[in-house]
Amino acid sequence: MSPADTSTGFRHFHDQLATLKQRLLEMSARSEELVDLAVDALLTRDKDKADTVIQGDREVDLLEIEVESLAVELLALQQPMARDLRFIISAIKVSSDLERVGDHAVNIAQSALRLIALRSSIVPDPEIEDMARRARRMLSDALDAFIRADGALGREVCKADDHVDALHDSLFRILLTHMMADTRTINPALELLLVSRNLERVADLATNIGEDAVYLAEGKQIKHRFEFEEKAQAAAKAAAAQAAESA
Repeated sequence: MSPADTSTGFRHFHDQLATLKQRLLEMSARSEELVDLAVDALLTRDKDKADTVIQGDREVDLLEIEVESLAVELLALQQPMARDLRFIISAIKVSSDLERVGDHAVNIAQSALRLIALRSSIVPDPEIEDMARRARRMLSDALDAFIRADGALGREVCKADDHVDALHDSLFRILLTHMMADTRTINPALELLLVSRNLERVADLATNIGEDAVYLAEGKQIKHRFEFEEKAQAAAKAAAAQAAESA
């Protein structure tokens, strides 16, 4: 292959890589918009907005297919190495997580439609707004960390998940109190619990992407506390070796 052919192939590879990154950014932006719109539909009891979320999920599905196709083509034809290889493999996982975010937005929109049909007067607690705001920020930061291979930001996203979990637990206790005080609130309260659970899952998916960002940047797996277990095992081996030398 001539130097000119090599140069052309190199440019083509990086053009395809740039397209893959752009599609992931578009997926993330669209998923975030759907979550925002679904929560807004819930808070304002707006049927049209809820319907728009349900219809808009198809766009996220199509973007996932495009990302997967681009990634497979890059793997098959370009044989990438090192960080590029990690990025492309992780991009497939990230696109799957973003598609699931869209699904959770649809679930929230469907809960909004059921609450509208129930004509419930129960007011969603501030925890839902706070959860939605935090989950969306996590999603945005996680994708940013992944695209820029920013391990520090990826770790911050993972830490932020604890706040969303705490809000979910708090909302559960609040709604349980409502249900015990007035049986008429049971059905709407259960719908709000479903919304809370879906927002928690959005935060979990953002955490997955944050973990992928750490893997991309540092080559380290932090899923399932693997990094901490690996360090503990290394420390135990070092202590055992030191004890053997002292004996």
